[in-house]
Amino acid sequence: MKALMTTWLSAVLLMFGALAHAQDDLTIEITRGSDRATPIAIVPFAADGGELPEDVAQIISDDLQRSGYFEPLPRDAMYDRPSSGDEVRYGQWSALDVRYLVVGQVSRGNDGYRIRYELMDVSGQRRMIGENVTGGANELRAVAHFVSDQIFEAITGIRGAFSTRIAYVTAQGTGDDAQFALYVADADGHNSQQVLNSREPILSPAWSPDGRRLAYVSFETERPAIYVQDVNTGQRTRLTSFDGINGAPAWSPDGRRLAMTLSKDGQPDIYIMDVGSRNLERITNSSSIDTEPSWAPDGRSLVFTSDRSGGPQIYRYSFGGGEAERLTFTGNYNARGRISPDGETLFLIHRSNNGYQVARQDLDSGRLVVLSDSRGDESPSVAPNGTMVIFATQQGNSGVLGAVSADGRASYRLPSARGDVREPAWSPFLN
Repeated sequence: MKALMTTWLSAVLLMFGALAHAQDDLTIEITRGSDRATPIAIVPFAADGGELPEDVAQIISDDLQRSGYFEPLPRDAMYDRPSSGDEVRYGQWSALDVRYLVVGQVSRGNDGYRIRYELMDVSGQRRMIGENVTGGANELRAVAHFVSDQIFEAITGIRGAFSTRIAYVTAQGTGDDAQFALYVADADGHNSQQVLNSREPILSPAWSPDGRRLAYVSFETERPAIYVQDVNTGQRTRLTSFDGINGAPAWSPDGRRLAMTLSKDGQPDIYIMDVGSRNLERITNSSSIDTEPSWAPDGRSLVFTSDRSGGPQIYRYSFGGGEAERLTFTGNYNARGRISPDGETLFLIHRSNNGYQVARQDLDSGRLVVLSDSRGDESPSVAPNGTMVIFATQQGNSGVLGAVSADGRASYRLPSARGDVREPAWSPFLN
């Protein structure tokens, strides 16, 4: 079966500073914009101190556009380019149907950058945010993502996730020439950094809740084993290497336990390991294949994929006791369930007449809606604010990453120059 088998900114940069930089980043290709996106204009920021290594306003614009919530005004449509709120002539922007306006300046200092930005409500003719943000010499992109987060939250009321990270696996070559690598990158695909390189497959990366560790499956000893690696230092520990399947690690919300799939006692079942003591608890015990566990945000239950009904469907196990409850009934294939951060929605891979696609199911009503328009989707992972889902899919003969908004109205892809890219995992918030 396909799926079964400011001070803060500096701290974030330091967390990943020990990783080896890669030469090629993922690139964003917008494939579908939302017809409900809010018009916004991000005016190019004035630069004090010479040419900047990054276009801060463009980074903010790109962040907001790919969220699906906003439609930035093209720069060639801007009549004016104010750099402070006092210079804004609201009538001009209102005539362009712009609802919000972002202006700012970037100044260079001896040890980094200072950004002054303002978010203006055009219809209300008022300033919503006016803030100074500083960052080190190599932190300009991180500061820009931070500004995007603040703008997104001020308008939508939802915490921005532009300062988060993604993990993914690349594969190049075939046979004896095959090469696999585990990377982490900014949520927009930039600043990619290699965590692990191997001649054997790497699968199922999963972020710890504090964003400092990755659990994953490696075949480097020619049999599957689950490892936990510190993303900053590179130090890693092998947690399991039992006979048979060692797969699908998933962190508990408190970061103390890992759910996983093991077949050491016969059929693949769901187990939970206490990471500190290495004690194991068997959660399922059946003649079916039980795999792909994922925790509910409150830690009181987990969902998993099982073929106990004759084909892959998603079930929920509650730690309070009782039998596992079947959640999915639409179609004959539903797998790789992931619960939204608010606990109300199940994201999954659903097989329809169009192939394997990312879908969402309301956990109260059971209503299922397909989100993606591709045909070979797998490995969905939900942004920590619940607004986007990243997944692996096919683009021609290449494996790429795709992302779709939780309402299905906006999508983009992140192809790689390093070969196929698979197994995405979206990090938690990093502060």
